[in-house]
This record gives sequence, structure tokens and C-alpha cells, in this order.
Amino acid sequence: MITSLPNLLTLSRIGVIPAIVALFWVDGELTRWVMLGLYTFACLTDFFDGYAARSMGTISNFGKFLDPVADKLLVAAVILMLVAFDRVTGLSILAGLVILCREMLVSGLREFLADIKVGVPVSKLAKWKTVIQMLTLGFLIIGDASPAMIPAMLIGEIGLWIAAALTIVTGYDYLKTGLKHLTANDPKPAPAEEPADKPVPHAEKSGAG
Repeated sequence: MITSLPNLLTLSRIGVIPAIVALFWVDGELTRWVMLGLYTFACLTDFFDGYAARSMGTISNFGKFLDPVADKLLVAAVILMLVAFDRVTGLSILAGLVILCREMLVSGLREFLADIKVGVPVSKLAKWKTVIQMLTLGFLIIGDASPAMIPAMLIGEIGLWIAAALTIVTGYDYLKTGLKHLTANDPKPAPAEEPADKPVPHAEKSGAG
């Protein structure tokens, strides 16, 4: 059911995205902390929706579809806004681009594999990538509003590159799995048809030389 607790948690993760995006246009340290609070809430729902679905026995196709979509929407929105407001600059933009490209690649592979009834389990490395990515974006959101003893921007930039590196590794794993099924389902070329009417060979002329 759409109104089950796990699905409501997932929907709430999507619901806070517009609020986080809107707050980028509001200056002030307090705003940064509010944004971080909303983002933290969204990250927590990513854990609790799956936990609730398993413990309550309410795993649904709607939830399986919506959960990864909500994750990708949150990550993409935050990265794009951080770049737009110059909180991610220089070469670090490339790290963000790698993460976004990987998300699109995995989404396409999952859609294809779902059509042929093939599931792709999430590896432990992919889970670590998600955790590092979530923490990294949190540090970048708070930025200069963090306590002086915590170099949030530096931690965020380093974490972004670590997440990008793990993104490449896990993305390759997904791609390798997907390619096995992509190539296995390639249609074999049809044999060439022979012409219906074969030309009659001319009779050889024989005679005394």
C-alpha cells in the first residue's frame, strides 16, 4: 500500500527536496543548519524505510521502485545546487559529475534488468559508498557555518572524491553484471535466404576439336 509507513518515509524523503533547494537562496548560518537538519532527516529515512518494510513485512513493488528513485533525486538535487551556488568548485565539480553519471547508468541498467526479471543485489562496497556520499554532502551543505575547529569544506571535498572513486568501482560492477545479460539476449542474425529460382547452368558445348 502507498500509505504504509515505509512508503510514507520514502515519500517524505522526496518531499523535503524542494525545501532544501529553496533554502539555498536564503543566506545565513541558521539556514545552513536548517538545511542540514532536513538533509539529515532525508538520509535517516533511507535507512528506516527499508528497515520498517522488512520488519513489518510490507515490502511492496511501489517501495522497491520509489526507494532508489528518491535516493537519486536527493543526491542529484543537492549536488546540482552545491555547484550552482559555488560550494563545489574547480576540479571537485568533476567528482560530482562522475557521481551523477553513475546514477544515470545504474538507473538505466536496473530498468533493463527489471524488464527481464533480473535483480542486482547491492554490494557492501556500494553501501559504504552511499554512507560516505551522504556524509560528504552534509559537510558541503553546512560549509562555512560549521564550527571553526571542523574544516567542513575540506572534509566535504575530500569525501566527494572518495565517493566518486567508489562510484566508479561500484558502477563498473553493475555494468559488468548488466553486460552479461545485454549480450546474452542479443538476437542471432538470421541466415541468408537462398534465391527461390536458381539459374539453370548453360549446357557445355561438346564437339570435335
